[in-house]
Amino acid sequence: MDTHTVVVGTSGTTAQDVIAVARGNARVELSAAAVDALAAARGIVDALAAEPEPVYGVSTGFGALASRHIGQELRGRLQRNIVRSHAAGMGPRVEREVVRALMFLRLKTVASGHTGVRPEVAQTMADVLNAGITPVVHEYGSLGCSGDLAPLSHCALTLMGEGDAEGPDGTVRPAGELLAAHGITPVELREKEGLALLNGTDGMLGMLVMALADLKALYTCADITAALSLEALLGTDKVLAPELHAIRPHPGQGVSADNMLRVLAGSGLTGHHQDDAPRVQDAYSVRCAPQVNGAGRDTLDYAGIVAARELASAVDNPVVLSDGRVESNGNFHGAPVAYVLDFLAIVAADLGSITERRTDRLLDKNRSHGLPPFLADDAGVDSGLMIAQYTQAALVSEMKRLAVPASADSIPSSAMQEDHVSMGWSAARKLRTSVDDLARIVAVELYAATRAIELRAAGGLTPAPASQAVIEALRAAGVEGPGPDRFLSPDLAAADAFVRAGKLVAAVEPVTGPLH
Repeated sequence: MDTHTVVVGTSGTTAQDVIAVARGNARVELSAAAVDALAAARGIVDALAAEPEPVYGVSTGFGALASRHIGQELRGRLQRNIVRSHAAGMGPRVEREVVRALMFLRLKTVASGHTGVRPEVAQTMADVLNAGITPVVHEYGSLGCSGDLAPLSHCALTLMGEGDAEGPDGTVRPAGELLAAHGITPVELREKEGLALLNGTDGMLGMLVMALADLKALYTCADITAALSLEALLGTDKVLAPELHAIRPHPGQGVSADNMLRVLAGSGLTGHHQDDAPRVQDAYSVRCAPQVNGAGRDTLDYAGIVAARELASAVDNPVVLSDGRVESNGNFHGAPVAYVLDFLAIVAADLGSITERRTDRLLDKNRSHGLPPFLADDAGVDSGLMIAQYTQAALVSEMKRLAVPASADSIPSSAMQEDHVSMGWSAARKLRTSVDDLARIVAVELYAATRAIELRAAGGLTPAPASQAVIEALRAAGVEGPGPDRFLSPDLAAADAFVRAGKLVAAVEPVTGPLH
């Protein structure tokens, strides 16, 4: 099978497939089993639509208007109207990768055969993804219950050939024009289909999946930069010994300690003391790095379990069951996803906080054990990295604000029918900002720690081979080392790009072996 093709079946999808479609523009195909399941479920919906008894979502209104029975002559209009009226988002556009994840995950649920959507509608969803057409979705409009209604409605509007969308060339045009340019026929929605396209946790789930991938990479980077700071501060690596972590067997803690120990192997700096009174213990931000980083890693693992469950789910209301029943339910509620999104923002903020504390220690001549003030070339004439730490501190402060949980709030809607909502979309949106902030914070520590290690090396101490490899790769990437003051922002931006592109881990692993 083509490695750039993701086949959507009836039993959910994987995080790897979500990222392949959202970020890698992988092609999407429906499996034969999915097409069969779609047709079978549609047959059940068509049979119910012909019955005189009202069925929610098939022959009734929606939400607080569910008590009205809708005649057959108005049902197509009903489905079009729910899409148009619910496409009520406001604010800036949401990122392309988020919208692609949103569409793909909605297709995943549709393909399960539990929604009653016709096969041709599902195929149109795949065609839009494959054409590189991205609906314009706005920042605000989802309460996370019933799922991400407004964002999904903007996507469904594109399937109808209405609203605006971005073409593969990045130009925003009327959706109807883009569909026509790619030979895609707009869908004519029938019973239940409009509702089925809107009712899911797909936006918050897509953002969770991508945040997990990004945070996993950043935690490895943070282990590396923590090790570099420990080395630059002449700290002891004895606290990383496996036997110490074996007696407190949190899995992530052991992984982080092992990563740090491998980065520091062969260092000539660790354990040296340039103070009149040698240290008995390093500060918490140095000594407890594996415990903090590790607890964050364990949280990622738990959030990954929740994401995997949701990726295997069919989220809609009502749903078509395998025995032919069509039943209302509450599976669209975003609470399971919202909680872990908030939890990840908390641990990311704490990782940012401990990282900034190590950077501040590197710059303070009273706590850096012999390094020049602010790692400046000529302190007083030069300010060194003083304001780089200010920037880092500002980012940490923002991350602390973003750690306030969205899921602890609920605001009732739909005339009190939807009287408890998850706010999962909001939790996901703020987590994306937190992930960006964390990458910048780690980059500042990298910048400071490598400069400090070079200053130690100039004084005759030999860094670990892995540390030297990082320094060489960073300098090759255009990030300058110690010297007189210069325009600092480009260096910090380059360090940030170095971290985000995976170059930090790539520089270390030829020396250390694969890190985790």
